[in-house]
Amino acid sequence: MRALIVDDEPMQIQGLLRHIRWEMLGYEPPLTARSGEEALAVLQANSVDVLITDVAMPGMTGIELLARVQTDYPQQQSLQTIMISGFDEFEFVQEAIHLGAKAYVLKPVKTDELELKLTAIREAAEKKKQLEQETALLREKVTESREVLLERFVKDLTGGSVHSEELLDSWRRLLDLPAGDWQATLFLFDCDRLFLHNSHDAKEQILLDEGLLNAVKLGLGGFSGVYTGKAGAGEAAVLVLEEVPQVRARLEKQLGFIQEVLREQYHTSVTIGISREARSWTEIPLLYKEVRHMIADARLAGFGQIVYFDRHLMNEYHDFRLREEYIPEIVKLLELGENSKASAYAAHAFEVMLAGEPVSFSYVQAFGMGLLSELARKLKRNKETDTEMNIQMWQRLIDCTGMEEVRKVVLEYVARYTLHKQQEQTVKEHHLIQQVRQQLAEHLQENLTVKQLAEQFHLNSSYLSVLFKKETGQTISDYVQETRMNKAKELLRDPGIKVYEVAERVGFQTAAYFTFLFKKNTGTTPQEYRDYHY
Repeated sequence: MRALIVDDEPMQIQGLLRHIRWEMLGYEPPLTARSGEEALAVLQANSVDVLITDVAMPGMTGIELLARVQTDYPQQQSLQTIMISGFDEFEFVQEAIHLGAKAYVLKPVKTDELELKLTAIREAAEKKKQLEQETALLREKVTESREVLLERFVKDLTGGSVHSEELLDSWRRLLDLPAGDWQATLFLFDCDRLFLHNSHDAKEQILLDEGLLNAVKLGLGGFSGVYTGKAGAGEAAVLVLEEVPQVRARLEKQLGFIQEVLREQYHTSVTIGISREARSWTEIPLLYKEVRHMIADARLAGFGQIVYFDRHLMNEYHDFRLREEYIPEIVKLLELGENSKASAYAAHAFEVMLAGEPVSFSYVQAFGMGLLSELARKLKRNKETDTEMNIQMWQRLIDCTGMEEVRKVVLEYVARYTLHKQQEQTVKEHHLIQQVRQQLAEHLQENLTVKQLAEQFHLNSSYLSVLFKKETGQTISDYVQETRMNKAKELLRDPGIKVYEVAERVGFQTAAYFTFLFKKNTGTTPQEYRDYHY
């Protein structure tokens, strides 16, 4: 690694060159510069890993040098910086750390302290390089292992983790999968032994999982367009894309062989569920849920069965899903503040109901009433206007005479409810941030941290930061700095208050750092500002 030492004092540079054991620490002989401008020229012409710079230098300060490197020298973005400062310049280091400096040392520089920091920087760089190499090797291994990738793909697709066309296209390229829409069928193999005994033995579960997967791969290995992977515990999922009737018949003949292998070698039966044909890849997660429901129902009559898609059974499943999945999910999304998602999910529920088998008006109306009941029960509201809105919606729902009417009333209720909730949340957040701003203004001298503020208002510090920026358009630190500058300008009107007293009153420990920031914000020093304005 290579370091660049920047200091306007030649003796300081010579001392660091002579007394730091550069070669033993893993560094080449350092480059040197006696000003910020000279340092920029060196950085332009050389690759540098560590910048060691004095804070206070005539012309360009160390902080200004670091800022210039960040904005104008993208090739040096991995540069690590160590700041050297005097004790009375310590607050300048806060600005340097804000700009990305990794460490600082106080004058007079202690050799062992600087060597420790140089060693830590080198070790961190080596670990990062090692991690990058290991990541590259892992990426290479994963790309080479098509079987592992296929298993992961099937698991992600059936589990709903493939959530966009872009992600699916990425999988298509990686695995050379068929293009266009898929006419897919799902075969789900479920180990009855794990279902029966709910095994808490990790070894047994791993053996059965791997044994089931291997048996399925062996039985169906000779078929094209067949993709096998794990699903849940004790489950193997097989996707058959673009199947041909003759191939389907041959494939189904292998199911008995797979069951026999598991029975002989692992003393367990396997229940197999075969889905309907999906019209799109987006339906595959639903196929998985449908087939699991089919298997659960079939087990009431016995184990080790082969269960085919049954439309009547699927209608039962969709009824169950509307009651047990859609309504709780809509309520959950509203509770989390995901209002647009809740509205979209409610609309999707009606699409599912109305697009399937002929469904009765009473069933659709009952679904709407169930949703409104859950909202009224779990998301209670105290305002009289909201209670009146609930009563009106109930009455409108009862008066509906068609399914489209029910859909319109329920979606309107969800939309109105989310609007009320958003308005309420906005007002609540506004009052909260006003309290935070007042707290900051009243305690400028105390240097409150975001963590302390968050604890005072019983919030997560990250959430408070995001909320503050959303409400004010500023970060908390920017707001505090602006408030301090405005207060300082106000205090500077009184010639009886010394500049160092102004600095103390607005929360700065040293007049030097106050002067530095004031000039950075206004273009003049505090004294110049006072002389010019007052």
